[in-house]
Amino acid sequence: MQIPIATYRIQFTPSFGFAQACAIAPYLAELGISNLYASPILTPRKGSTHGYDTVNPNEINPELGGKEKFLELIEELKQLNIGWVQDIVPNHMAFDSQNHMLVDVLENGFDSQYRDYFDIDWYHHYAENQGKVLAPFLGKFCGDCLESGELQLQYEENGLTINYYSLKFPIRIESYSQVFIYDLGRLRDKLGRDHPHFMKLLSVLYMLKYIPSGEEGRERYDQIIIIKRMLWELWNESSDVREFIEENIRIFNGELGNPESFNHLENLLAEQFFRLAYWKVGNEELNYRRFFTVNDLISLKVEDEQVFDTTHACILKLVQEEIVSGLRIDHIDGLYDPAQYLNRLREQAPEAYLVVEKILEPQEELPINWPIQGTTGYDFLNQVNGIFCQQSTVQEFDAIYHGFLSRKVSCEELIDQNKRLIISKHLAGDIDNLAHQLKKISGRYRYASDFTMYGLKAALVEILALFPVYRTYISSAGASKADREYIQQVMTQAKQNIPNFLNELSFIEKFLILDIDEHLSQEDQEQWLRFLMRLQQFTGPLMAKGVEDTVLYVYNRLISLNEVGSHPTHFGISLDDFHSFNHQRFSQWPHAMNATSTHDTKRGEDMRARINVLSEIPQEWENNLKQWREINAPHKETLGGRDMPTPNDEYFFYQSLIGAFPFKDEDYPGFVERIQQYIIKAIREAKVHTAWIKPDTAYESAFTNFADRVLKDPENNPFIQAFRPFQRKIQYYGILNSLSQTLLKVTAPGLPDIYQGTELWDLSMVDPDNRRPVDFEIRQEYLQDIKAKAAENISDLIAELLKSPEDGRIKLFLTYQLLQARRQNLDVFQRGAYVKLTFAGSLKSHIVAFARELGEKKIVAIAPRFLTSLVKEGEYPLGEQVWQETRIVPPAGSSGIWHDAITGQQVQGEDTLWVREILQKFPVALLINQPESSTQENA
Repeated sequence: MQIPIATYRIQFTPSFGFAQACAIAPYLAELGISNLYASPILTPRKGSTHGYDTVNPNEINPELGGKEKFLELIEELKQLNIGWVQDIVPNHMAFDSQNHMLVDVLENGFDSQYRDYFDIDWYHHYAENQGKVLAPFLGKFCGDCLESGELQLQYEENGLTINYYSLKFPIRIESYSQVFIYDLGRLRDKLGRDHPHFMKLLSVLYMLKYIPSGEEGRERYDQIIIIKRMLWELWNESSDVREFIEENIRIFNGELGNPESFNHLENLLAEQFFRLAYWKVGNEELNYRRFFTVNDLISLKVEDEQVFDTTHACILKLVQEEIVSGLRIDHIDGLYDPAQYLNRLREQAPEAYLVVEKILEPQEELPINWPIQGTTGYDFLNQVNGIFCQQSTVQEFDAIYHGFLSRKVSCEELIDQNKRLIISKHLAGDIDNLAHQLKKISGRYRYASDFTMYGLKAALVEILALFPVYRTYISSAGASKADREYIQQVMTQAKQNIPNFLNELSFIEKFLILDIDEHLSQEDQEQWLRFLMRLQQFTGPLMAKGVEDTVLYVYNRLISLNEVGSHPTHFGISLDDFHSFNHQRFSQWPHAMNATSTHDTKRGEDMRARINVLSEIPQEWENNLKQWREINAPHKETLGGRDMPTPNDEYFFYQSLIGAFPFKDEDYPGFVERIQQYIIKAIREAKVHTAWIKPDTAYESAFTNFADRVLKDPENNPFIQAFRPFQRKIQYYGILNSLSQTLLKVTAPGLPDIYQGTELWDLSMVDPDNRRPVDFEIRQEYLQDIKAKAAENISDLIAELLKSPEDGRIKLFLTYQLLQARRQNLDVFQRGAYVKLTFAGSLKSHIVAFARELGEKKIVAIAPRFLTSLVKEGEYPLGEQVWQETRIVPPAGSSGIWHDAITGQQVQGEDTLWVREILQKFPVALLINQPESSTQENA
């Protein structure tokens, strides 16, 4: 197995494909990257900018350059010794007419060869959904769309379709008779009964009466092909037949203002294997599983071996051919049985590096029996981010936040409220499906036969709302101790919350922990297991939508802590907890990814690093807030007695400005536009004053207008004049935080993952802002300059970088030096133990340090933090005047000579390492111990 040294995430898009990646490959190699870590490259719907909406899992995306350009890129990367880690999407595909497998299902229903590929309930409890796939994509009620002419019957080479703007839905072959037999006498009278074209059309109509189905599946497909080919030939050979078909289609498409004229099309729609519906119906009557609450992403039944084999054939072939060396599995929690999936994948790819996108709540552990190398790094991200938040100021921050809002806010209450909001408005149909499944099962037991749908649904809602983690992993193999504890915790609280439903809760509890009566029939046991497995698939989407995509935009005490996988009630973490996390990671998941930015993070890593500085200076923060609010009060709009934006949104806005404000003046106009776009996304996600489902344009306009007014004309703007001095101060200390964060990412247990472009400052906001094009030319230019100057005189280079940190070269320099050191000492970083070091001195709480050890090799990482109280703005935490007597006890058995891999300087210290001597030239250090033998040889 090839364990990556360092990965570099690339977001492929139609405008940045394989050819563009080929051009930057030499730069990645020079930087020290061992593996390109690619966003999905299998064919998505046309124009996709992310690739998670796959339509063909067995084709490399033509819009990226297709297989030819892909192989050219692979060849270039092999020449540079760069491997490939591929992001794959096993949970879902696009619900789109470009998805030929789904189109086959929509056209053939039960007779489709792909009928069981998608997670569809063909026997749904709503009669109108039985035997059909709900298609909730209409902008208004189906009847309104019909009579307004928005639904159009169309004929082309592939057959008849019902079109709704760009969406195409195939008409089942049995329904063709409705269209082609309508007023057939008109064509007969024109051509004559014996005309060959008329006879051919009669032959088609005769064939339509006897379409095979069921066991004769292959024959059915053959006959459909023949029918469609004959019709297309007639269309092209006979203008009379073409005119007949066109006229019938015109009649079926109805006449505006004449409701009865749409009866033909309505009857045709009623016969189909899909049910077109208003998009909001999807939240209440859905009969297929989707990705979270996204109607146009339909889930796969990848637990079925045939589905797995079909959807993984292409990617596994690339693995077996050693083109792809690693796989990143998207949304592992959405799968029916994640452990089964991973075991199957490991069997097919025994030497592949495997990581999963998995959100771990604080104190939650990744299942140790999964045959993987770890997670994609959200757990590390929140740990390393947390140590730069000053925990001791939590009460002051609570007071500042609540004071600005003029009310108290409980994050726990917000989580509970918003999970229930998501259940009632966005996942109601999913919960309804679970309740019906439970009702069907409970009716088979004498002690549960009187349970009502109301009672069962109330119990289910309570259980789901209280779930403390994304999901449990109980299966036929049993339940882990941790999963049992989660269930017990949930059930205890649920019984306290809704004591009127104790019977229902106790009934469900038995089965959630697999306390199943051994006398139950095999069929009953399988039904219960299916219910349990299904329930576990929905706790993740609820947590994601209720907390990650709602509360993290509502609870704004310190938004740098509101990150994927975080718990915003935790105001930072202690150094002891950080060390404990790293110890555990080394012992269990030493090759997991260390991420600090991803395509899904709420903020770029350097934006968070800035905002964390506020935790160190709460009084300054509060004073500035009051001043800014007073200056900007005239810029607010009032509607219905409500000031817009509200205090909570204004509080969010100021933090966002601090975090994302650009270094360069020329970036300012684009920044104003970006922040306005970000405002719309953030407040819609918050679902307080506006929402994606029901936008409040008045509030949105008021907020974006507010932003425009307070940010315009920066040279003569009172707010900007008051804001910039404080923002510059935060910006400066944020730089220092970022350098420390970079050091920790590269040296802690795990492997560093660099999100595209973040080797320079990353002040991005949430997607799509963080997927903007990256200027690789400037990065290549900077790296060449850094390498040349470092070779000539590294001390002069460092002095130059320290004078102009705003351009980001200092971060690129540090990243480069660390990756070179990692490569040169790879055995230590991949296999070396993690050792928490002992500190002494008055400033020991301002230093994060640890050692990596393997045999005689010892490496010490030293990163300062909380520097607002140690150095003035513009100064660096260097030398004796800052660090005084602060010292570190080096690892046992160290020699007295250390080499700093960043600056090249030597440091003496056998029994004591003085921070004042280590941090003399650069704000962070990576000390590599020189064994006595090599020291003597050099002498």
